[in-house]
Amino acid sequence: MSNHVEVPMYRMTDEEFEVAVAEALDAMPEQFMEALQNVAVVWEEEPSAYHLGHDEEWGAEMRDAEGEDEFDDLLGLFDGLSIVERANGYDDDIPDVITVFKGPHERCFDSREEIVEEVGKTIIHELGHYFGLSEDQLAAMGYE
Repeated sequence: MSNHVEVPMYRMTDEEFEVAVAEALDAMPEQFMEALQNVAVVWEEEPSAYHLGHDEEWGAEMRDAEGEDEFDDLLGLFDGLSIVERANGYDDDIPDVITVFKGPHERCFDSREEIVEEVGKTIIHELGHYFGLSEDQLAAMGYE
């Protein structure tokens, strides 16, 4: 008897994932999208050491005891100042960025429909950080 656990996995081409992100953005409530100021929504294959808050390059120190990548289920990240923090002054030369990660979405979900739905939830979660919400507040709203 094997202890191997089947992991959900649905592979998408880069173009298919771009379409999934675009569909998720198109489904966003209009008032959210109108409230965004100088925020870019992008996607990357995998989180980098930078995305995970590490200064060093991706290496052995970024893997857990089983050899799995640390935070290899990080679906998205907001990198910037929330609108609450912007109240103290804001230099809008460089946009804030919401990054959606393709690989973790593929590993965590097993159909195109699930990925599109979860990309939408990821973007809403990261928009919540833009609007100044904490992880606890987002979890209470169902956006863990």
